[in-house]
Amino acid sequence: MDSVTQIVLGASIQGAMLGRWQGRKALVYGGLLATLPDMDVLLDYGDAVADMTYHRGFSHSLFVLAALATAMALVIRRFGPSVAYSGRRLWLTLLLVLCTHPLLDSFTSYGTQLFWPLDTPPVAISSIFIIDPLYTFPLLAAMLVGLCIGLQRSGMRWQYAGLALSSLYLASTLGGKWMAESQLNNALQAQGIEAQHTFSSPTPFNTLLWRVVAIDGDQYYEGLVSWLDSRPPELEALPRHASAAAAVLAGSTQYERLRWFTEDMLRFDLIDRQWVATDLRLGMTGYHPFRFALAEQVPGSDGTRLINHTELWPTPPANIASLRALGARALDAHYNISLAELAAPLSLPPHQQQ
Repeated sequence: MDSVTQIVLGASIQGAMLGRWQGRKALVYGGLLATLPDMDVLLDYGDAVADMTYHRGFSHSLFVLAALATAMALVIRRFGPSVAYSGRRLWLTLLLVLCTHPLLDSFTSYGTQLFWPLDTPPVAISSIFIIDPLYTFPLLAAMLVGLCIGLQRSGMRWQYAGLALSSLYLASTLGGKWMAESQLNNALQAQGIEAQHTFSSPTPFNTLLWRVVAIDGDQYYEGLVSWLDSRPPELEALPRHASAAAAVLAGSTQYERLRWFTEDMLRFDLIDRQWVATDLRLGMTGYHPFRFALAEQVPGSDGTRLINHTELWPTPPANIASLRALGARALDAHYNISLAELAAPLSLPPHQQQ
């Protein structure tokens, strides 16, 4: 989730747990501590693919954060001032502030390695967009009220209410996930498609309209489905070029890393003599922020060579008109959006995507 959401979540947790003794400082301490797992973005893992796939790695491991909470609690109790609350309450507070960060992240589509160093795939429940105002607002309101009036009786109630409302909303997103996947399965059966992998996630800033994807060899299908729809989505076939890319990218560690991290939810395009991989899970149709050139054609020959040091492929800003169209589609099942048209720029050079 975005940094603001992580800050207000950590603030409300520590405010609810220790606000009676720490006062407003609990909100500040909790907000700062909650940002700690994301400090791994300051690390350089070698190239763009590594930076993407190692983010939310060790720093988001429940094992690492539990150990860190224990060490911090011991140090604070040993060297900090005498306080009225117990060491167990302090430890539980630190544990909740730290561990709710990656747990919340795991509900997004990115992928969070909760069980690092175990060799398990990243957890990506994909039931909430990375920025969702309806989740953030109750926590933000609770923090601001607590800072204004303090954490006495009414201020504490605001923390409890903010945590309860945001948690209920997060739980409701699982219902949206079930709805979207049920509608996707119905559409696949109706169109006779045998998908190898499927994926669903809410469209930006809401959980009313969902984007569904089905991988089928060298093509994939996309559709949109809303809570207000009365029938399964119409799936549009889009090119994926997976077989051609697999032949070219054999031996590429970046290619294999991306396949593992995304569970093979990838699209490949030959653009300006470079093979570009696109993570289809993130962003929205036609706008995917994580794209990488993994190989290039050798000038003057038909051969290709792998790109050892990958960089992010240039991505134009998100199309505001597309966001408005998605908003209209969420409320009107008959509002027509051509996903093929939205996705068409993915095969174009960056200077032609404006």
